[in-house]
Amino acid sequence: MYFFDKCDKMNFTMKTIDKKIIYKLFVLAVGGLFMALSTNLFYVPKHLLNGGITGFGMLTYYVFGIPIGVTTIALNIPLFIFAYRQFSREYVLFSGYTMLVSSIATDLIGKYVQGMPVLLQDTLLSCIAGGVLSGLGGALVFRMNSTSGGSDIISSAVNRRFAIPMATTNFGINLIVVFLGSFVGGFEPALYTLVAFFISAKACNAFVIGFDFKKSIMVVSDHADEIAQAIIQIVGRGVTFFNAEGAYTHQHRKVIMVVARLTQTAQIMNIVKEIDPTAFMTMHDINDVYGKGFTLKGSKD
Repeated sequence: MYFFDKCDKMNFTMKTIDKKIIYKLFVLAVGGLFMALSTNLFYVPKHLLNGGITGFGMLTYYVFGIPIGVTTIALNIPLFIFAYRQFSREYVLFSGYTMLVSSIATDLIGKYVQGMPVLLQDTLLSCIAGGVLSGLGGALVFRMNSTSGGSDIISSAVNRRFAIPMATTNFGINLIVVFLGSFVGGFEPALYTLVAFFISAKACNAFVIGFDFKKSIMVVSDHADEIAQAIIQIVGRGVTFFNAEGAYTHQHRKVIMVVARLTQTAQIMNIVKEIDPTAFMTMHDINDVYGKGFTLKGSKD
């Protein structure tokens, strides 16, 4: 009986792992597809560029007519050989899968849309639409703890060797792409490419972090207990007390700390102002919150 129970548990575990891998592969494929769509629908018609290795692939396409995906794969091969020796096998395999899906989809979609009318006439709108779509694709990939290879491999290696932030290396690579692009397509498309980079980065961060922004609020007041009870009862948020001492007055006070959603901050501010108009309050943005009330199942929100 013990043997069969153990086999059943192993089968259940394997099925769970298989489902997770299938889900991850699906999300990575969708992310790669979105990046391919942004390239063909919005960037190529306006002679704009993508960042990283794909950007170099687009340069060769504009100059020599070589398919973007073919060049991207060719340039990525030595990088993935290097990555296989430096990084985990899982990182290399999933990143390679994403890169292949994105590159193949780029060339297939490129053939399909060739000769079709341009989707957007305005270049700035193309930057916005392409940047948002590309950012969404990148966010889906990053949420799966993967990359699309290319410049991410280079920046990871540089970060390991010289402790230079990955964002700095990626920015440098993208600047090289834009610089070369200014000779190929002109100065104006190069500037629009910078705009597209900015929008893509912002969109990617927004989709990774989410649009449900949170605030951390600190309140110093002589009516801390009353304010805390009002926040708990009216807003439904948990409250934490800290014992603090004023450096000048040496008076001991309770400091309230509460983490709330952006939509709840105005309500909390009104509660504090109503109970103690002289209260000292600070508020700052936070990217991620984990725990009861935010991420745990069965919580109020």
